[in-house]
Parts: sequence; structure tokens; C-alpha cells
Amino acid sequence: MDFETLSMGEYAERAYLDYSMYVVLDRALPFIGDGLKPVQRRIVYAMSELGLSAQSKHKKSARTIGDVIGKFHPHGDSACYEAMVHMAQDFSYRYPLIDGQGNFGSPDDPKSFAAMRYTESRLTAYAKTLLSELPHGTVDWGPNFDGTMDEPIWLPARLPNVLLNGASGIAVGMATDIPPHNLVEVANATLHLLDNPGADVAELCEFISGPDYPTKAEIITPRAELVKAYESGHGSIRMRAVYSREGNDIVITALPHQASGSKILDQIASQMRAKKLPMVSDLRDESDHENRVRLVITARSNRIDFEALMLHLFATTDLEKTYKLNLNMIGLDQRPQVKNLKGILKEWLRFRTETVRRRLQHRLDKVDARLHILDGLLVAFLNLDEVIRIIREEEQPKQELMRAFKLSEIQADAILDTRLRHLARLEEMKIRTEQTELQAEKIDLETTLKSRARMKTLIKQEITTDRDQYGDARQSSLAERDAAEVFDETKLVPSEPMTVILSKAGWVRAAKGHEVDPMTMSYKSGDAYLDHCFGRSQHFSVFLNNNGRSFTLATHSLPSARGQGEPLATKFNFKNNALPVAVSCFPPKAAILMASSAGYGYHGLMENLYSKMKAGKLVLTVPKGYQALKPRRIERVAEAHVVCVTNAGYMLVFPLEELPELTKGKGNKMINIPAKRLKSGEEYLLSTLVITPDQSFLVHAGQRYIRFKWKDLENYLGKRAHRGQVLPQGFRNVDRLESEVD
Repeated sequence: MDFETLSMGEYAERAYLDYSMYVVLDRALPFIGDGLKPVQRRIVYAMSELGLSAQSKHKKSARTIGDVIGKFHPHGDSACYEAMVHMAQDFSYRYPLIDGQGNFGSPDDPKSFAAMRYTESRLTAYAKTLLSELPHGTVDWGPNFDGTMDEPIWLPARLPNVLLNGASGIAVGMATDIPPHNLVEVANATLHLLDNPGADVAELCEFISGPDYPTKAEIITPRAELVKAYESGHGSIRMRAVYSREGNDIVITALPHQASGSKILDQIASQMRAKKLPMVSDLRDESDHENRVRLVITARSNRIDFEALMLHLFATTDLEKTYKLNLNMIGLDQRPQVKNLKGILKEWLRFRTETVRRRLQHRLDKVDARLHILDGLLVAFLNLDEVIRIIREEEQPKQELMRAFKLSEIQADAILDTRLRHLARLEEMKIRTEQTELQAEKIDLETTLKSRARMKTLIKQEITTDRDQYGDARQSSLAERDAAEVFDETKLVPSEPMTVILSKAGWVRAAKGHEVDPMTMSYKSGDAYLDHCFGRSQHFSVFLNNNGRSFTLATHSLPSARGQGEPLATKFNFKNNALPVAVSCFPPKAAILMASSAGYGYHGLMENLYSKMKAGKLVLTVPKGYQALKPRRIERVAEAHVVCVTNAGYMLVFPLEELPELTKGKGNKMINIPAKRLKSGEEYLLSTLVITPDQSFLVHAGQRYIRFKWKDLENYLGKRAHRGQVLPQGFRNVDRLESEVD
């Protein structure tokens, strides 16, 4: 015996390549000729063999699936049935090939169809465009999986079904996403290309305005993008739901292709629960048999901006969806390729021309064969007595007839198979009439086969006939719309004064108004007040921990101060349990001063501290062993000065312009603290603030405080990074700084 020796790597490479080619050619990609994948082609062919035409009665789907997997497609019955259901869903297929009876799913849940033992099916009238020419020698045939019968390699499509119903699939290393199109538009473009072979894609797009999904939702992709996608074979299609306004109600009457109404309502409801849609009061699904899609969104009043609301919902829900366009298919050369629109129609016309040629040649061959038989029968009628004598007297009448009248074996067999009742004189007249008709048909067939013009005219007539019979109006209209835009969350809530309170254990709450005294509030056992800030409900609250990381929450979403709040640890991931030490709530464009106890700092904008991540955002680089100080709101005016005070009672005042403006980082040295005192922790930067000539501030040391006005700062003015001057006796152990306006 001969054995082939392969390395494991070579064997695996060959096996995977064989498998990938199988997936590409026999499973995932459609053939350009009939636009079908093998499983779809086998289902349609098996149903035609069962006589399930559009005029027949429906039969159990299980009967069809049994024939398909038993004769042609040796795979799972559930996957095969799902492919069959997909071809019957008028919300999935633009021109369904199967007419289903029973539960074949719904647009809201396409896979909610009943089992195949319950449903019944038959072919639709449109399926005739794939099957009507099958018996006329138009396709190649090959053995089925067990070699017991033949099946068609492709179906003789009379229209470019690959564009009409589209296809989607994932192969090995490639995929396809061909959207459906309108039959009338595709037929007109095909006819135009037949007459004008030099037409470019842009010219064809005058006929094909874009995909036509089985939904009345709008395609909002600009025309220029559509043309570019058809030129390259790659692109994307955006679809948007159709809605109207009825009083305070927004009524959605059409959804994007394969969008689920229940999922969309869940998406909107989750935003309502998160207080992101305060202008919406109610949601209803009023869909029924008469109104396949009717989703109702009720607004709280008629004074809201309905258009802005819908643009927000388009951006955040499946009311607007984007679909890939990837015109990848198996060509006539049996190779996968991404083709542009012109390439598809041009190649399909070659396929159609060859199909028509084979059909005409098949008919011509049959006409020739019949004329040959009629010639023999006519000889028999002209020599009827001699033929009867030969049949009665000769031992081998077939050979004798062939010898006596120079007939072929086929002609002799036809004479011998003729019944006695057909030997009447009238039959001779019928033969001559049939000969005349067949001769005329033969001349017409031969002339058409030899003439490119006549062939093209015939193809055009057939496409026009099918267009008029099966064509319909567009469902997906094309429109120019404003781009979807997410609401600025801070604009959705009323602007109210708020006080945000942070406890030492990391619990947060918010109270309305600025008259709240957080020191007198109740706290959980073992917990106490840490920090608070005054802000407004439409701003964000920023929590800063010792390590200089910021964490952000919408102020209006914070729990009420009537309770004890909620732990921030449930909303954020604090590394090494580094809980926040300060909270700030300023407008996004407010200028702030950032500093660390190591004496470094910078100034920037409040919005630079915002973060959407649960792990926070590093906004201040803090040297090891030190901590971040609370951000201070500042006024960046010409005479603004920074005040730095250490815990040891040293104070330095220098111009704000000497500090850098950053979005994040360590900053520059603000006040000089001796290295030994800083390293040992004996002295550190306690607090900072920024003052202007019209402001004053307080320095607290225990129960005592001292007020500094602008005129009192002359001895403390200096350059950034200087040591500064010591405060008066009794203020060598500073607690905090407080700014106040004179």
C-alpha cells in the first residue's frame, strides 16, 4: 500500500484551507447568478420537485425539510428550517421566495417561529423567476451528497436576485453584507447597462437610488456616500425610524431593518430610570395586526423640543441603525470577490445571456430532433403499404425499414411505435402542418442565436416582462436628515442650587439649596463629616482622592440628603481603598487651582477633571507620601495672586501667571519648603487660594483667626517657589484658609 507522509503543520494547513474553501463556496457566500447560497437553492429546488408552486396547496414544512436534508443537504434540520423560515419572512426578505402559513416569526423577534411540524409552506409566485427555465437545459447538474441523484449547480434566474434579496454571511477570512434593492430600479439599471455598456456606477445610480429594505424606515445616508459605496463595493447604510407627532405623543410607525420594538422601548425606559429623559412621561407599544409598528412616546408637555428629543433617541437607541455594505459574492469564475455595482450587473448579464443561449439551443435541439422524426413518419405515410408489408413479413422490420427507406434508428423506432389509429390520412396533414411550424421556429431560433442584437432584444423583453409582473414601489424612502446628537445631560435638568456632602467613609448625598449645614447632619455609626461643596443641579460633582484621581457623577443623580446617602465604592473602583478626600461642583468652564501637599500645583478648567471611567482619571501627579489638596475655584484676572500657607505658619503670595495652565500633571513648585522638613512630614503645604485686590481671606489656627486684606500682603509677596514669610505669633499651627469678599 502507498502512504502519503505529511508533517503535522502541512496537514493542518491543507485541512484548514479545504475547510475554509468549503465554507466560502458551499455555505456563506451567494452565487452571482441566482443570488442564493447552497442551502437556499436546495430548499427552493426540493419544493419545486414536490410540486409546491404558488398555485398548489401548502404542505407541512417538515415534509420539505425532510426532503432537503435527506436528498440534498446532509446537515441539521433546525438550521435548514431556519434558512427556510428566513426566506418566508416578508420583513427579512424584500421578495420572499416561500409563502408560509402559520407562525413564521415577527419583526420584533424573527426567531420566534413555530416548529416545522406546525407550519406549512409553498413557493411564492416570484420563485418562478428562479425555476421556470430549469427543465430547459439552462444549468449544469451534479451528483448530490451520496451520488444517488443529480441536483442543479445553480438556478436559471431571470432577474439579478443577488441584489434584489441581498445576502449576509461570515466565511473564513471574509464576509458578505449585500442589502436588498428594489426590483423595478435594478431591472431598469440592467436594461440601461444592456443598451449602454460604457455606463459608469454614478450613471447606474440614477436608476438605483439606494438599497430598499423590507421596511418603511428612511435611509438617511447621503447620496454621495451611496455612490461611493457602490463604486468600491464597501460602505455603510444608515436607517432611521419614521415618526409623527400627535399632540404630546410621538408615534413611531416604521423601524429600521431588523430593529426590535420591545428592545427600543427597553432602551428608552432604561434612560428614563437613569433620569436622562425627564421630559418623557410614558411609553406604550400599540402595535397590532393593522399597525405592525406603533410605538408611542408621551412627553410631559408640548413645550419641549420634540425634534431634539428624537435626535437624542436616534443617537442612543436602535431607532437609528447602521448596516454594512460589502458586495462580496461568488462570481462566474467560482471565486469570491468584492464587486462594484457595475461589475455585478455586467457579470449577471453575461450569466443571463449564457442562460438564454442554452435555453434557445436546448429548444433548437428538440426542434431538430422532432423534425427528424417527422421526416421519418412522412416517409412512412407516403409508402404506407410497403411499410405495413415490411412490418408483417420481415423478421427484423427495424433494420429492413432503415435499409429500404434510408432511415435512422430513431426514425425507424418512431414508425414502429406509431399506433394503427394514427395511420389515417388526416395524420399526414398534421405532420406537414407541424413540420411547417417547427421549420419556422427553427429559423427563428437559429437567427436569434446568431444575432447579438436579437439576443439582446429578447433578454430586454424578458426582463421588462418580469419587471412589470413582479415589480413594486420602494418601501425604504431616501431622505436628508440632521445628524443624531446626544443630549447634553446637564441641559435636561432644571438649574437648582445644591449642596453635596461627602463623609469620611465615602458616602455621598445632595441637598437642595445652599443653606444646609452639613456639620449638623446625621451620619452612620462610625462615620463623620469630611467635605462639602455648593453647586448647581446641572453641573457634575467631582470627587478627588489622595492619589490625584478624579471621579465624576451628575449632581442631579446623587441620592437625597434626607437619607444617609450611598457609598461611592458601589459606583467606582478605588485602588487600595483610596477613598475621595474632597468634592467640588463648579461649572465646566470654571478655572480651578490644583495643588498637592508637596507644594506643587497648576491651574486649569473644571471640565478637565471629568471622567466617565469607573477607575477614575489621574489629573494630579502626587509625589509618594503626600496627598492632593481640594481644588479651588479661581478668577483668572490680571491681578490674581496665589496664596500658599504651610502648616508651620509660612505664607507666600505670588502672581497666578507664574503657574502653568495644564489639563493634568504635577505642576510647578509653588512654595519652597526645606527638603528635610518636607521629607519628614514636619512641614507641608496646607492650603491654597487665589485672591484679587477686592477680596480678603482668613487664616485659622484653632479658635483664633486673622483677616488679611490686599494691603496686608506686602510683606508676603514674592516669586513662585520662594520660602515666604512666617505668620504672626500664635498662627504657627495653621488649620485652614477661608476666602471672603469684602
